[in-house]
Amino acid sequence: MDRVECVVVGAGVVGLAIARALALSARDVLVLEAQRSIGTGTSSRNSEVVHAGIYYPAGSLKARLCVSGRRQLYDYCVARGVAHRKLGKFVVGTQPAHEAKLAGILAHARGNGVENIDWIDPRAACDAEPALHCFAALHSQETGIVDSHALMLALQGDLENAGGMVAFDAPLARATRDGGDGFVVTTGGEAPVTLGCDWIVNAAGLQAQQVAAAIEPLPPQHVPRRVLARGCYFALPGRAPFSRLIYPVPVDGGLGVHLTLDLGGQAKFGPDVEWIDAIDYTVDPHRADSFYAEIRQYWPACPNGVLQPAYAGIRPKLSGPGEAARDFVIDGPDAHGVAGLVNLFGIESPGLTACLAIGDEVAAQIG
Repeated sequence: MDRVECVVVGAGVVGLAIARALALSARDVLVLEAQRSIGTGTSSRNSEVVHAGIYYPAGSLKARLCVSGRRQLYDYCVARGVAHRKLGKFVVGTQPAHEAKLAGILAHARGNGVENIDWIDPRAACDAEPALHCFAALHSQETGIVDSHALMLALQGDLENAGGMVAFDAPLARATRDGGDGFVVTTGGEAPVTLGCDWIVNAAGLQAQQVAAAIEPLPPQHVPRRVLARGCYFALPGRAPFSRLIYPVPVDGGLGVHLTLDLGGQAKFGPDVEWIDAIDYTVDPHRADSFYAEIRQYWPACPNGVLQPAYAGIRPKLSGPGEAARDFVIDGPDAHGVAGLVNLFGIESPGLTACLAIGDEVAAQIG
C-alpha cells in the first residue's frame, strides 16, 4: 500500500494553500479533490474581494487570519504575478442614523488591526464617486480584488514544485485507523485507491461535514451542523458607475447588497442572503427585483431592469438566521482527541483573503 505523510481533502483555495504550506515545510503531501479541476466550489463562486478585516469579532480566527492573510496575499500576488488591484472601498451610510453604526465599525476595524481606514467627508466621497449618495462614509484603502483562479493556479504550482500533487476525481470515501496513529484512506471516483497517511487535513468546504463523518474514530459531537446560505450576484452591463467597491452598512447574515468590480472593470451587485437546505446554484432572475431598492440607497440613478443574473455562491455557515455568527473552526487533535486529524469547518468569507494565513495555521498545528 502506498503511503504519504499528509493527505489534504479539497483543492479549493484553502486546501491548496494548506497543502502548499505543508509541502514547503518538507512534508510529503497529496491533495484529494472530488471534482476534475481545482476550485470548483466556494473558491470560484465569490466576489473575489480581498477583505481588510473590518467586521469580524475581536480576537476571532476570522479577524486575525484575515488581517495577516491579506498582508501575505498582496505580497504573494506581487511575487507570483497574480492579477489583483487594491481599489479601496467606501462603506457608506445612506441615512443620518447610520453614522453611529459607521463609528462602531471604524472602532472595531482599528481594534482588529486594520490599517488605512478612516472617515472620509461625504462630500469628498461623492466628489470621488459622482454617482454615490451618502450621509457618512468610511474609506478602507486596503480592500481590493484578486483573480481567484490565477491565485489557485499559483498555489498549485508551488505545491507541485515542492513535490506535492493533486489527485482529481478522488473523493475521500472512508478513513480508518491503520493500527497506530495513522490512517488508511480509501477514495471513490472512477479509479478508487487505498493509501496510508500520517495526517488528514479536511479542507473540503461545503462537504467538510460529510468528509468528517467518513473519518473514524472522530466522535460525531465534533462535527458541527452545516447551514447553507446562498448568495446571488447580478451583473451590470456596460461601464461601471464606480471606480471603488461600495458597501452599505451590514445586514443580518451578510454585508448587504454591495457593489464590487472585477479586474476587467465590470460591476456586479450582491450577494443577497437566502437560507437553503441543499446545494443549488440556481439564480432566480426575479431576486434582482429586491436589489434595486437597496442599490438605490447609495446609487439613486440605478435604472430599472438593468441587472442580469450572473452566478450564485453558497457559504458553508455554522449558524443560521437569527443566530450569532460562528467563527472559523480549525480543530486539531487537542480539540477532538483524534491524533493525525485537522478539520476545518465554516470556512466562508474571508477564507479567500485568509488562505495563506490559514495554511500557516494548519501547518503550525501539525508542527
